[in-house]
Amino acid sequence: MSYRVVVDSCGELSSDMKSSGHFETASLSIEVAGHHIVDDETFDQADFLRRVKEAPDCPKSSCPSPEQYMELYRCEEEHVYAVTLSAELSGSYNSAELGRKLYVEEYGQKDIYVFNSRSASVGETLIALKIAECEDGKMSFSETVKTVEDYIEKQNTYFVLETLDTLRKNGRLTGLKAVVATALNIKPVMGATSEGNICQLSQARGIRKALVKMCDTIVESLKDSKEKILAISHCNCRERAEQVKHMLESKAEFKDIIVLDTRGISSMYASDGGIIVVV
Repeated sequence: MSYRVVVDSCGELSSDMKSSGHFETASLSIEVAGHHIVDDETFDQADFLRRVKEAPDCPKSSCPSPEQYMELYRCEEEHVYAVTLSAELSGSYNSAELGRKLYVEEYGQKDIYVFNSRSASVGETLIALKIAECEDGKMSFSETVKTVEDYIEKQNTYFVLETLDTLRKNGRLTGLKAVVATALNIKPVMGATSEGNICQLSQARGIRKALVKMCDTIVESLKDSKEKILAISHCNCRERAEQVKHMLESKAEFKDIIVLDTRGISSMYASDGGIIVVV
């Protein structure tokens, strides 16, 4: 069966994914001090980070419209899947679901399924790759949905950021006790709950110690690592991402490791120097 995977632009696509013909992006948009940015192939990370640094207020994001999703579902492929960032953090999932209903009303029944990643960034990337693995393995539509939902249940997301300001000011840390002491250079090690909310796992003084603690936390909860892909995304800090990669591969063996730079939405929330790890 032919298939298409629509990933909202919080998820990074590798060059191989882009060239495969199976993956499409549903672009979110960002407002920075009155400047409108579409999170697509035109996104300029360096320019974006400069604008954020100079702006008096933190940037705001907008999810794709249901109509955008509906048009992305309108294709020759028989099976269509959408992968969105956590429904607890964005309206993208609800928009993708409404787009599916609009498609059915407008064009009739089709195999379309929307996955709530309960993650973000490379968490979405891994889910999209899992869908492709199932489809390329000739699984049926229903088998693919079940297999990928089971995969999402077992996926874990971790991150360490230089600053949590954008997450906090945009209401993404609701219900989370603030443990950040900037003056003491305390860096929290963050993660995602099973529902897709953000939680704090631990903390350390300084970014280097926080990254070490994050890696230790990952390894402690890691099971069957040889069967898993380790995914790392970074916001303008490739060297730091490589250090995290080396720390983890020295402690565990993985099926594969991918390292990607963040797209627009992930850059907005990770901020300059942020690291996200999903396994």
